[in-house]
Amino acid sequence: MKVAHKKNLALLRPTAEYSAQVMAFKEELLSNTDDFDGCAGLEDCASFEEWIRFEERLRAKYKEGYVPSEVFLAVRETDDRLVGIIDYRHPLTEFLMRFGGNIGYSVRPSERRKGYASEMLRLMLDICRSYGVKRVLLTCDSDNTASRKTILKTGGVLENEIEDTVGLSKCGRIQRYWISTGLDT
Repeated sequence: MKVAHKKNLALLRPTAEYSAQVMAFKEELLSNTDDFDGCAGLEDCASFEEWIRFEERLRAKYKEGYVPSEVFLAVRETDDRLVGIIDYRHPLTEFLMRFGGNIGYSVRPSERRKGYASEMLRLMLDICRSYGVKRVLLTCDSDNTASRKTILKTGGVLENEIEDTVGLSKCGRIQRYWISTGLDT
């Protein structure tokens, strides 16, 4: 599946063609001491071949808490450069409903502040809409201004802010936003 949009960005299913770029993406996030939101456990993998086995690897890690997800690479079409990774988790478990949400994403540090996160999220909302999904939940640290702006820019409506009792956030507070895909209007 390929979805393209105005920022010359496409969401692509991961393939071996992008193996070196995925691992370079990992190294860039590590060098920047970033979180790996929406990266399907890339931080735990030593190789692309290990990472690409999402279903098997994540099911073994999370056991009964495992939730299937669809992972996409955000690739800039002008130069075929991987700029981000995004995933859509469905259905929401009690844990995801409270803390993690449906969609997670990361943009490589060297490609930030160019509108890619917002475009990735818009493209993912198109995919969710094609599945008949009416709304999705996104969460972010309450002090993560960049994520908050991205979520608000794509139609996010703050439901509440909660204490992070599981240690996912850096600041101890998580904001929960709902975004309509447009199917319920």
